[in-house]
Amino acid sequence: MDANTRIEVKVASTDAEILACFPAMKVLRPHLKDAHELLVRARRQMSESGWCLVYVEEQGVVVGCASFRIAEFLSWGKTIYVDDLIVLESHRGRGFADALMQYIKATGEASGCSEYHLDSGTSRHAAHRFYHRIGFSIRAFHFDQRLGADGR
Repeated sequence: MDANTRIEVKVASTDAEILACFPAMKVLRPHLKDAHELLVRARRQMSESGWCLVYVEEQGVVVGCASFRIAEFLSWGKTIYVDDLIVLESHRGRGFADALMQYIKATGEASGCSEYHLDSGTSRHAAHRFYHRIGFSIRAFHFDQRLGADGR
């Protein structure tokens, strides 16, 4: 891909498109057992919370994907929240993550969101550098506690 090639972000709306995202998503979410589990979870989250999965390809193969949802919070107002962002190691530094994040930002702006949020694991230093580069700030700590038998 040369510097003048525009990266097209696509919405995964069909089962085939969701399943095609599995190899990339598995890198970020290794607890996913198989592509069918991604499909089942994706369909449930799409119907229950407006979750959206987007992806980018190179030569017909998904090389990165992201998921997000729009929600309203007392603390932030109407917000677009990134659940997942992954670009395969072999394709990093080539604009794929930028394209995904710009798509999500534009979606939030078009939807009247006043904020753009994400959480990132504390050990993901390269991701943190990327988020800072594209204008994100660290404004809070995120705390969690596992519930249930399997913690998910």
